[in-house]
Amino acid sequence: MNKKNFDFKNPIDKEIILYGYRGSKAHGTYIPDSQPQSTDDIDLMGVFISPIEDYFGLPRGKDRGTIEIMNGPYDIVLYDIRKMFSLLLNANPNVLSLLWIKEHLFVKKLDYGKLIIENRDIFSSKLAYKSFTGYAHGQLHRMTHSQCQGYMGDKRKQLVDKFGYDTKNASHLIRLLKMGIEFLLTGELNVWRDDRDELIEIKQGKWSLEKVKDISSCYFLLAQSALLKSNLPEKPDYEKAEKLLVNILAGTYCA
Repeated sequence: MNKKNFDFKNPIDKEIILYGYRGSKAHGTYIPDSQPQSTDDIDLMGVFISPIEDYFGLPRGKDRGTIEIMNGPYDIVLYDIRKMFSLLLNANPNVLSLLWIKEHLFVKKLDYGKLIIENRDIFSSKLAYKSFTGYAHGQLHRMTHSQCQGYMGDKRKQLVDKFGYDTKNASHLIRLLKMGIEFLLTGELNVWRDDRDELIEIKQGKWSLEKVKDISSCYFLLAQSALLKSNLPEKPDYEKAEKLLVNILAGTYCA
């Protein structure tokens, strides 16, 4: 793919109904590439509706439910709407966040995209405890066991060498736990972080590894407490989610 001519606003020829920033741009923790400790890409996520032939026509080889594009500074992931709903119903932290980002962070939001956001509460449930803490455990492991992996840029590898652990994973770890706790207690997913200065400090290695581990241990316990106190339903509303999905697809193909 030609980096020079790449248009991040229209990365595929399918109909994208919802598309916005994710990751550090969405959290308010983005460190510009001009700074020596920058390790951030420009991350985006979207949902598209495939042509009707993809659903009912002849097999077309590789499943296109997920499309990943990396081009220059852009790291883009796009989901077919059915795949998106499946991830939302499992309270996937990254995908759920797209429905809660600030308005100015949307690149594209068509009527069906707006409709999904208007009905985002049908995806809210206590399953968030398992998903958020599960992702946090993954960050905790990679923080010290995946040093200098191939996916890392030179700057990130230098930070790992300097501090002895992956500070970017550490920042994700603390953020995921705090977001999960807040969501369980309030039903609101605070994607844009009021604690962004603290999260940037962690990314910059201003917390010791011991502090990261100690604080995260406390947050894991608080997450357990939040689960017990949570007023969220035990499971998402599968029936309403399926009805919404069917209505969107029927509206698309039968218009």
